[in-house]
Amino acid sequence: MPISLYNSLTRHTELFAPSDPARVTMYLCGPTVYNYVHIGNARGPVVFDVLARLLRRHYPHVVYARNITDVEDKINAAALKEGVPITTITDRYTQAYRDDMAGLGIAPPDIEPHATAHIGEIIAMIETLITSGHAYAAEGHVLFDVESYAAYGALSGRDTEELIAGARVEIAPYKKNPADFVLWKPSTPELAGWESPWGRGRPGWHIECSAMCAAQLGETIDIHAGGVDLLFPHHENEIAQSTCAHGGKVFARWWMHNGMLTFDGRKMSKSLGNVLLVHELLKLHPPEALRLLLLRGHYRQPLDWSDNAIAQAISTLDGWYRVLRDLEDVELPSGKLPVPARMESALCDDLNTPQALAELSQLADHARQIGTADAKAALIGGGALLGLLQQSPELWFKRGESTIDEAHVEDLLLQRRDARAERNFARADAIRDELTRLGIVIEDNAQGTRWSVVKS
Repeated sequence: MPISLYNSLTRHTELFAPSDPARVTMYLCGPTVYNYVHIGNARGPVVFDVLARLLRRHYPHVVYARNITDVEDKINAAALKEGVPITTITDRYTQAYRDDMAGLGIAPPDIEPHATAHIGEIIAMIETLITSGHAYAAEGHVLFDVESYAAYGALSGRDTEELIAGARVEIAPYKKNPADFVLWKPSTPELAGWESPWGRGRPGWHIECSAMCAAQLGETIDIHAGGVDLLFPHHENEIAQSTCAHGGKVFARWWMHNGMLTFDGRKMSKSLGNVLLVHELLKLHPPEALRLLLLRGHYRQPLDWSDNAIAQAISTLDGWYRVLRDLEDVELPSGKLPVPARMESALCDDLNTPQALAELSQLADHARQIGTADAKAALIGGGALLGLLQQSPELWFKRGESTIDEAHVEDLLLQRRDARAERNFARADAIRDELTRLGIVIEDNAQGTRWSVVKS
């Protein structure tokens, strides 16, 4: 089954054909680790986690890199504010990011390059750009000469004058052209810095990803991914410097960009006070529901976050897990779980997760109706491709029970059972009411009584 992916560079959906089918390479721009990330930052990692799962089904070896930007002005500011080295900040929030992504069911990347571990490669790339006439040193800075690269602007589709206005670039006196961007800049004594041919300093943001990508994956990669907000200037600049540093080689054959997450129809921003941190949301909502919400819209389109949307995601998962709970006694077939063809077909069509979720819902309905081992396996196998339905129904329905005394609940259920056996229905109803006050919902069936925690 062929995979088709939209390419932001060509503005067309194209059949995916890697340079080397034995080694498929993908790079995702990761976080700048100076604080906790918000839920909008998680959309790309969730979406491209699904893409990595799909690619691994089709190719024997996929190398997926997601970087850590651990030197940047916001990191410097945070370190100065706390009076600590930048590593205190970056170590703290790198681990927090890993924990947040794991909480959302995102598999770790194969490679997690750090910018500070690639200073040598960054300096070498800058030297190559200077030697080839694509960069110049000025007042302790090194800048990329935009006019030296005729294809600059091809990704964003705008001319240089529009790009200058859109980027709000700094018009510094040492620049030949206002659009020239920084590859290296000087560091004052209180800032992190490394020795270089141009003095003690630190890299610009864009050159970091180009150097890490080349060092870990090669000079030409198959897929470069990130949020649409990175398309310009970050990805535009990556293309320019990488192409010029590597003698005109194509940098990335596919460019993929996920749309932004909005909050009740408005852009998430600190100034509006509507930034929702993954760190906090994981405490408030079932993590799997957060993942489902992020997959409900097509990855290239904007996606709106709302309380109603998360409630719908929880309700949807309740229904699917209810099917699996009813089929707990149905033994799965031996061997690898199947991935239903219609689900895979949806994802092969430019990662159409809304259609894949619709197919998953039909699989749940089918499993509910016929209750066979094959139907159950198809539901779980289809969910696995999206990173859903991989926990036991018991764990799903007993989520968030840290404040629930399970022994007390079980004792009350035993008392209720005895009361019903003695036909003391008033006592049995009183116990049910007490369980309700504790936030417990019970369900009587032929197999006995099941209980779960009420969760909004």
